[in-house]
Amino acid sequence: MTTLQFERIRSAHGTSLVGRTAGRRAAFTLIELILILALLAIVTSLAAPSLSKFFRGRALSSEARQLLSLTHAGQSRAISEGFPVLLWIDSQAGEYGLQLEDASKAAGSIEPDPKAESFSHDSSLKLEAMDAAPISLNGRSVAAIRFLPDGTADEASPTQVRIMSATGETLWLMQYTNRLGYEIRAGQF
Repeated sequence: MTTLQFERIRSAHGTSLVGRTAGRRAAFTLIELILILALLAIVTSLAAPSLSKFFRGRALSSEARQLLSLTHAGQSRAISEGFPVLLWIDSQAGEYGLQLEDASKAAGSIEPDPKAESFSHDSSLKLEAMDAAPISLNGRSVAAIRFLPDGTADEASPTQVRIMSATGETLWLMQYTNRLGYEIRAGQF
């Protein structure tokens, strides 16, 4: 075939023969796509246990950080309002919260604390105030960290709060020795 004949064929069809065969070679076949999907399924099934452990660890860490933030909020509120504030932990119900120690005395009425906060923690976690004497609050027996109007934690407040996951991983909310705050620690104490 001469160059002139090749040019006529190309101009009649709009593309060259070389261009059409190259386009077919660049595409994936159905078998190749199925093999790739099978490999992705295998990799995902191998990575799933590690990902679930990662997310459980995130829940533990997130709950510890939220509890620590609540200690800061309790201190700030006790200082700004001039009344003791309780950060209470109800291990049985899986709840914790923040409220004035005696809202009726503080507000001068029988109304409950309007700024009280209550949280439910993840059901796979367990919160436990290790050295706390239970107090009666809202008709139930709970452990509580009591923040005084000067911002310190009361001497009777728990010095350790254990946050434990169902797999046994543990984080601790530990009181500073000067009773001015709490920090998160990992390990056994």
